Amino acid sequence: RKWSVLPRTEYPKPLIFHDGRIAFRPTPISTLCMFLWMPLAFLLAIARAAVFIFLPYIFSVPLLGFMGMHSRVITSPRSHQAARRQLYISNHRTLLDPLYISAVLGHHVTATTYSVSRISEMLSPVRTVRLTRNREQDKGLMKKLLHEGALVVCPEGTTCREPYLIRFSPLFAEVSEDVVPVALESRVSMFYGTSTSKLKFLDPLCFLMNPFPRYAVEFMEKVATGWIGGNKCSSCEIANHLQGEIGKRLGFECTSFTRRDKYLMLASNDGSL
Repeated sequence: RKWSVLPRTEYPKPLIFHDGRIAFRPTPISTLCMFLWMPLAFLLAIARAAVFIFLPYIFSVPLLGFMGMHSRVITSPRSHQAARRQLYISNHRTLLDPLYISAVLGHHVTATTYSVSRISEMLSPVRTVRLTRNREQDKGLMKKLLHEGALVVCPEGTTCREPYLIRFSPLFAEVSEDVVPVALESRVSMFYGTSTSKLKFLDPLCFLMNPFPRYAVEFMEKVATGWIGGNKCSSCEIANHLQGEIGKRLGFECTSFTRRDKYLMLASNDGSL
């Protein structure tokens, strides 16, 4: 009865990684509400997914808003719309990140992935391409994809639920002379749309099953990948710099953890499964 939310500042140590689908404290009343909501939630998620997949953005965006999916564009990307071969880098919140970026831009982009399920790839309304984890191969592949059209890359390599950023891979800085950073924030009230389990194909469905899932998308100014403040820099330096800039926009703390660290902590594997 005396339970209350513990402020993040009073945590014994920072909570960066955790797993499980439930995004609320499962008290008897809240658990009952969840089970009562689930039949409608499943049908609503299917309907939302169908809108995402089959309708053009000019129709799907307002319709999804009517269906309870709240989104907010903090900075309009009008200045970037004409750049059909632009590289966008963003922090990684859910598998829907590239869809929200595409929706705001008004056209499809290509998204690079690591260990996304085959079902998610088949159902994705945007093109997804798997990286090989071979640096030279991936660099050549990303250059080819960028030549074909707009490309979205999540340098973290995996999602993070909490207000932290995982270390950025510097590979994107070796692919293009400039990038547009995108700061993403998502919020859910009932089900997390991320997981380290083998049932990753449920991730988008779980996100869409929330009553009012929220996304905020902010397009930042275009950045040259070889320079910081007029000084020439390495790919690692620009990756760390942009991690810090996106973190500042979101109020997130930057970490040196990697995708491998996350999966070793939560799933006892290196994340390649």
